[in-house]
Amino acid sequence: MSAPATQPPAARTPATIVTGFLGAGKTTLVRHLLEHANGRRIAVIVNEFGELGIDGDLLRACGIPGCAEDSIVELSNGCLCCTVADDFIPTMTALLDRPEPPEHILIETSGLALPKPLLKAFGWPGIRSRVTVDGVVTVVDGPAALTGRFADDPEAVAAQRAADPSLEHDNPLAEVFGDQLSAADLVVLNKSDLLDEHEATRLRAEIAAQLPRAVKVVPTREGRVDPAVLLGLDAAAEDDLAARPSCHDAVDGEHEHDDFTSFAVPLPEAASPEALVERLRAVAEAHDVLRMKGFVAVRGKPMRLLVQGVGTRFRHEYDRAWKPGEAREGHVVVIGQTGLDRAAVETALATA
Repeated sequence: MSAPATQPPAARTPATIVTGFLGAGKTTLVRHLLEHANGRRIAVIVNEFGELGIDGDLLRACGIPGCAEDSIVELSNGCLCCTVADDFIPTMTALLDRPEPPEHILIETSGLALPKPLLKAFGWPGIRSRVTVDGVVTVVDGPAALTGRFADDPEAVAAQRAADPSLEHDNPLAEVFGDQLSAADLVVLNKSDLLDEHEATRLRAEIAAQLPRAVKVVPTREGRVDPAVLLGLDAAAEDDLAARPSCHDAVDGEHEHDDFTSFAVPLPEAASPEALVERLRAVAEAHDVLRMKGFVAVRGKPMRLLVQGVGTRFRHEYDRAWKPGEAREGHVVVIGQTGLDRAAVETALATA
């Protein structure tokens, strides 16, 4: 009697982790991928640091044909790298158990997330045999990174430590930024149109110096990268953790978000987008706010205004009409370093 034919192992669903610092353009990149999915079933898990999710709402309101609302899963008020067992594993299992499971999964992390603990989660029983990390895509805000806001001056730090080895000179912003670069299989240098040739060359060299291995850096604007460049990297990143060093490896990838704070502030109806943005910019500058994003009603306008800021750099656009019966309530999420004067920020924004 001949032996029964063996069934080939089921192909694992590829997942792409999209990481990057606050305001780098991750949601814009994901939206571009959805717009050019060409019928492929793609599910998106969006994670935000804070009590109020904005990015998931942006993607659900995208109006992209074939992009079903239940394909966007939002996990807010908790960094994925800290809530793997409670949030991430059940969400992944639910997606994979659907009658028509996704053909590709995009995971947009919080801007404050460390990718490596999330990569380790793909080794969990029940997930490892069903999903593989096709690649980690790190999105970098070119103009913001050029200012050095997310990286220390290595020579200056070395000099200070040499003068007094007992001093601690860690920069939590630089640590997060560095870990996101170290995990990358591809770096997307976003907003490159805002850099001149000299600035772009200098920044690419600075990024390359922080990368632990050779990784391609792709310049772009508005997150417009061909899906063929981003998807199909076949990196199996969950099996390549040693090549992705983290400054938190010594504590088994654990980290705290005590360095950052986030809160939502209600905003009254604005007289005009320009006046609102000027007020937001002034508040961001006065209080060293890292990131603001939210929706606002504008007097006499049927459309909802989306406002987003990185530091003092803001942009705004009308994203959709207010729905019938929907309260025209505005709010903005504010993210900053611990010590940010919440009361002062709320008072200033209330007059916006």
